[in-house]
Amino acid sequence: METESLFFIGVLCFLSAAALSLLPMPKVRSFNYILSTVGAIIFAATGLNLMTGSPEILFSSPLNSMMDFVYRGDALSGFFVIVISILTCAVSIYSIGYSKDVGRAALMGVLYNVFILSMYAVVLSGNIVTFLISWETMSVVSYFLVTFSRDEKSVKAGLVYAVMTHLGTAFIIAVFMILYKYTGSMDFSGMKEFSARIPLHLKDLIFVFSIIGFGTKAGIIPLHTWLPRAHPAAPSNISALMSGVMIKTGIYGFIRVSMDIVGSGPEWWGMVIVVVGAVSSVLGVMYALMEHDLKRLLAYHSVENIGIILLGVGASMVFMSGGFYKLSAIALIAGLYHTLNHAVFKGLLFLGAGAVLHTAKTRNMEELGGLLKVMPYTGLFFLIGSISICALPPFNGFVSEWLTFQSMLIGFRSSSAISKILLPLCGAALALTGALAAACFVKAFGISFLGMPRSGHAEHAREASFSMKTGMAFLALLCLLFGIFPGAVVSVISPASFLLTGSYGMEASGPGVLRIGETLSALSPLALLVTMVIMSFATMVFIRIAGGKRRTEHRDSWDCGMPALTPRMQYSAAAFTKPIRLIFKKIYMPTREVKISYLLKPFFVKAIEYRGEITPFFEQYIYSPVTDFIHKHAGKIRLLQSGSLHLYLGYILITLIALLVFGT
Repeated sequence: METESLFFIGVLCFLSAAALSLLPMPKVRSFNYILSTVGAIIFAATGLNLMTGSPEILFSSPLNSMMDFVYRGDALSGFFVIVISILTCAVSIYSIGYSKDVGRAALMGVLYNVFILSMYAVVLSGNIVTFLISWETMSVVSYFLVTFSRDEKSVKAGLVYAVMTHLGTAFIIAVFMILYKYTGSMDFSGMKEFSARIPLHLKDLIFVFSIIGFGTKAGIIPLHTWLPRAHPAAPSNISALMSGVMIKTGIYGFIRVSMDIVGSGPEWWGMVIVVVGAVSSVLGVMYALMEHDLKRLLAYHSVENIGIILLGVGASMVFMSGGFYKLSAIALIAGLYHTLNHAVFKGLLFLGAGAVLHTAKTRNMEELGGLLKVMPYTGLFFLIGSISICALPPFNGFVSEWLTFQSMLIGFRSSSAISKILLPLCGAALALTGALAAACFVKAFGISFLGMPRSGHAEHAREASFSMKTGMAFLALLCLLFGIFPGAVVSVISPASFLLTGSYGMEASGPGVLRIGETLSALSPLALLVTMVIMSFATMVFIRIAGGKRRTEHRDSWDCGMPALTPRMQYSAAAFTKPIRLIFKKIYMPTREVKISYLLKPFFVKAIEYRGEITPFFEQYIYSPVTDFIHKHAGKIRLLQSGSLHLYLGYILITLIALLVFGT
């Protein structure tokens, strides 16, 4: 089927799903998510067609003599359409069961489908007008989804999100105004054709504004402050979409403007992106480690993984500036591969956290525990997502981070002495990030799913519904397939890399093998998986032979002579991360408060209350002073709005006199 026809059928599916959500019949209304699933599959086919074919216009309608409303696709758009479609398919299946217990399900169904359509619209926009309308639609609809529960926390989170996203939009508009002024075109293809007309100093300004504008949506540090507030506040199926794919529209926008439209820039562009990526990845995972709220922990990991993506993108820009097009393609493939992988495993983790919240009614890990016994499937899927995000073989995160490491190490081939030093150092930052991520998810999985229940909610938790498990199982399977068949994934990504760098980067020797000729490195996760299975089986056989046949006996855990173990005797999330908090105390700047109450002071202690917190550096030292300054001066400016009609007429008179005087 033609790409244009697939596009219209996909749009029709989501619009029909939104309309179906409004029907006053709950049983029929739940079918809207089935239509969403079908629409996602059709859009995935659209994306594949765009990646394997030439760029084409999907829809065009003139608004007036100067502006058109255009949707246009190419290999880069097609890749992001596929990423959105994969996660949308899983989340839609999950939402069939999840939405049954959600209040105002009809409104959620409408917002859900419009939100997904707006993300497709952003990555398929063909000109400035279409992009800004689609971008603003995505931002406004996601704001309503963040504030969907209408409690105090979600309203505050929505306000911060609205302010930050519109601040970013202002910089994006400034970027487009400069591009239009010097290229004379509102169409992205026209801008690219005439981008040579733009003065070099203004290209630098476009690059900086693009980092701020699109980086705000992506959640890079220090523009991330909205992300750990907004993602946990939204319903869990929406959190998966926001963290898995919405923030990737910021990555798309940056690549489209800085690498596609403007083209190759100076080397310092790439170095800035690499540094931003390294800082975001390290600080993102460090702040995630200190979180006890399961969804806030996952939100901070989105900051970390956006940083990892930017490491690949930045390295690609560094190599492109030096004319190393094949190396640039390898680094870009690493970034795009991790974009896809992050959508899959982060979507899986958020859906798992949503299943926990759905049944245990809490996101606080200190109130969970023992869930693996009552939620074995959810626990298994969350474990797979945890292994994937920690970049352990044979799952998908391992492949993309291995490629990113390769991109950092081949920085030695750069012609610049600075990049020869900087890229390997950022590779070391990536290694630190991986170690901290592993510690973080040992805590997240261990505290939440292992041990004994710490509350009545955890004790009476039940397994998720069939559709919720199916959605998670689909993503868990993709985590494995994308990990053991990297050659097939790279073959799909390569057209997008070729569009931007003019090179395919590397060769895939079959669906399960990757070879990088520049470093003589090769990776075969499938062979690694087979080796791991054989070694595990051989170990089990050896233990069986050496140990002989013994009857298995089940006993209580060793309790140090206590009458019985209690939940208070097991590790807490705070205790698990205290050594890391002490090691990095210069960054965390922790504070502690101890309250002791006595029966008879000072010998007989009744209770000890301990409270420890880290200092939110960016909020306390950057955003709070700015907001305090704005509030202080806004109060003074408010005096001008006294409510007096005579005073307002006086303002008009003064304005007219000023125009007459200065206008002549």
